[in-house]
Order: sequence, then C-alpha cells, then structure tokens
Amino acid sequence: MKNMKKFLSAAVAMTMCMSLFSCSGKVETDEKTEESAVNQEVTEAPVLTEVPETEAPEEETVLGAHNPLTGEYGFNEEAVGKRPVAVMINNIDQALPQYGIGSADYIYEVVVEGGITRLMAVFADYTNVPTLCSIRSCRYYYPLIANGLDAIYCHWGMDMTIAKETLERLDIDRFDGDDSAYYDGLFYNDSERLEYYSREHTGCLDGSQLPDYISSAGFRTDANNGGADAMKFAEGTELYEISGEVCDSVVVSFSDGYFSTFTYDAETEKYYKQHSGSEHMDAATGEQLSFTNVFALETTVHEREDGYRMDVDLSGGRGYYFSGGRVQEINWNKADDYSNFVFTDASTGEEITVNRGKCYIGITNNISY
Repeated sequence: MKNMKKFLSAAVAMTMCMSLFSCSGKVETDEKTEESAVNQEVTEAPVLTEVPETEAPEEETVLGAHNPLTGEYGFNEEAVGKRPVAVMINNIDQALPQYGIGSADYIYEVVVEGGITRLMAVFADYTNVPTLCSIRSCRYYYPLIANGLDAIYCHWGMDMTIAKETLERLDIDRFDGDDSAYYDGLFYNDSERLEYYSREHTGCLDGSQLPDYISSAGFRTDANNGGADAMKFAEGTELYEISGEVCDSVVVSFSDGYFSTFTYDAETEKYYKQHSGSEHMDAATGEQLSFTNVFALETTVHEREDGYRMDVDLSGGRGYYFSGGRVQEINWNKADDYSNFVFTDASTGEEITVNRGKCYIGITNNISY
C-alpha cells in the first residue's frame, strides 16, 4: 500500500590521468656507406609507452523541469508556466471513498458548516488531471485560496451568499457543475454510485476534458507569475532536515467528528493520512494518501451571523511545518485576495525551506502533536 520511492543523488569523483607519450627517431650514417645511403631514409618507428585508460566523464543526470507547486522534477515541459487547476472535493463520511485525489499536488482542508470538512485538490498541470469524485460546492474561502495560486477553479454549486459574491467580485475563471453548459460533459454523475449513494455525493469531474473546456471558455492559460515556484524549495533531491524537534505524528482537528491524523514513515519519508481515525484512501489506486510536507495553520474560525456558514480568517497566524519526521514552528500570512500563502520561521522571520514533494495544508483552530 505504501509505494517506496527514494530519489538519491550522488557526486561521482573522477581522476583525470595525463597521457605520457614518448617517441624517438634518428638517421644513422657511416662514412664508409654514406654514398650508398644517400638516397635512403632510415627512420626508427616511434616507440609508444602504454597509455593508461582514461575514464570517460559520467554524464550529469538531467533532472528536467520541476513542478512549481511541489518542486518535484520530471514535470511536463509543456505545462511549465501554465496555470494550475483547483477542484472542490466532497469529504463527508457518506461520500467516501473519493477517487483521483491521491495524484493532487496540494490538498487543502478547511471546516464547513456542521463541523464537516471539504477538500480542495490542486493540480499544477491542467492537462493531466484525473477523473475526480465526488465534486462538491464552493465556500468563499476556497476560491480565495485558489486565486492566490492563479488557479482555474472547479466546483459543483455554491453558497449563494458570500461565496457567490466572492466568485463574482474576483471574476474568477471557473467551471460550475450546476451550469448546464458543463454538465454531462466535464461534470457528470457516477451511475454506479447513484445506486447506493445520495445524488449529491455522486458528482464527478472528467479531468481529461479540461483542456478542451478551458480552450472553449477562452480562459487564460499562462500563469500570471510566469510559473514561479510557490515555495522556497530545498536544493537537490535529497530530503532536507528542517529545524525543530523530532515529531512523527500530528493531528489537525476540525470538530469532534472530523480530524486528520498524519503518521510519519521513515522508510518512505512521507506522512500517511487518516480521515477521522481511518486510513484515507484513494479508491482509484487503492493507496493511502501520503505527503512529504504537512502544514497545519492556526487561525480564527467561527460561525457567521446566520449560525450556519463559517467565517475563516485567511490573513495569517502561527502554524507548524512537518517534514522528515520533524516539526518547525512557523508564521504564515496571505497578503490579499490575490496572494499565495507565505511561510516564515517563527524565530528568524525568514522564509522557510520546504522539501520537494506533495503538500497537505490544513487550516483550523485546533492542532496537536
């Protein structure tokens, strides 16, 4: 269930040997035989010493393009400098298991009404998004996060108050499954799930259709930041040891019934996720969700005046960064509706170095480790 992949880089030392080449050549003459040798050239063949074999320089490993969201190498060259896609994912118990989310570069998790959570899966390469299920509706803080990544936003329905206002105010490029122009094409209901799931838990997005729909909609595909890295990534491919104490487990709690637990596996150098006490699986692959990086961000979360919808402060706060079995105390901030999160060391104020790999970002008011 746990795929083991380690990316190791090694420096190969080379010794360049100098080749020694010697030769001698001379013409010998004798006074007595000079006349007969006038028209002859006597040349000794060059004597070569043995030349040591020189080891050919080893070609450097070409790592290629890297993913601007995760820093991982091997990224699609044609997707460099392009916009990502963010998709709303249903995370209620009655909708599990989801499928397709294990391949997301980022997973954001934030509480919604009733103490349940909703996920937002982000993919750096909009041409390589899998089929995702189940798709759910928008709450206002999710498009604010997506907008900071300059992502094209996909959802199925919305809160018709502040979420609708946010989407319209920011004029976000988006696809809504409630729009008949996209239903039964980009969005559809899983016929098998309809037999035993409530209809609202059967919505799917066919990721293979996204490039054509994006083109037809006339959405901008070039990233407004030129495809710059979303974080300050560690050099090379080896795991960078972050500052802070050893910590191999963290619980990000959203309510009594909804919490995410991450347990570190030193062999794979990843954190494996549990959903409220059970392994969080991707039904498409049969694999447990895993991440190189876990961010637990503390903020103010409270009910709105209607006593139902939630307010989530995205301006900033303190938090924790987990990677490689260690934890680093951080501060985080989001300058405005168009800015991405910035993570700084709580002690120095300097931007932190993040390991290359997939990220989970949980935003809550309750973290323990």
